[in-house]
Amino acid sequence: MSPRSARLARLSRSVTFSACHRLHSKSLSDEENLKLFGKCNNPNGHGHNYKGRKVTPILAHGIDPVSGMVMNLTDLKEYMQEAIMEPLDHKNLDKDVPYFSEVVSTTENVAVFIWDSLQKLLPQGILYKVEVHETEQNVVVYKGEQTIVK
Repeated sequence: MSPRSARLARLSRSVTFSACHRLHSKSLSDEENLKLFGKCNNPNGHGHNYKGRKVTPILAHGIDPVSGMVMNLTDLKEYMQEAIMEPLDHKNLDKDVPYFSEVVSTTENVAVFIWDSLQKLLPQGILYKVEVHETEQNVVVYKGEQTIVK
């Protein structure tokens, strides 16, 4: 393969943010919410130190033969600032982020929110997956193209 042939590479950059939220579904009664979400259904919400809450979007694209990069990391940092940090960092997800007024603010849905927000900014087709580490033990991976029909 010649040096000028595009080779596929995956690029990632991580950010950490702090937020609070309440796991609560408007579709369920208060009793059902408490049974399903336990202490995470506290009416006043709950927060995390989020030291372990790490978000890693992973891009997959050919390496540009001129720049030698999948994407300039400075540009990726700016996109992540706009799509992740500005709307989510130090926020009450349920009260400060309009998306979560109708969607339960689970880590799964946070990953979807981040995917959708990044998709609007990144070049089309470059976003491969989003990983959201809620804690050291809990990780959600979302690859937006897959849906389940019920």
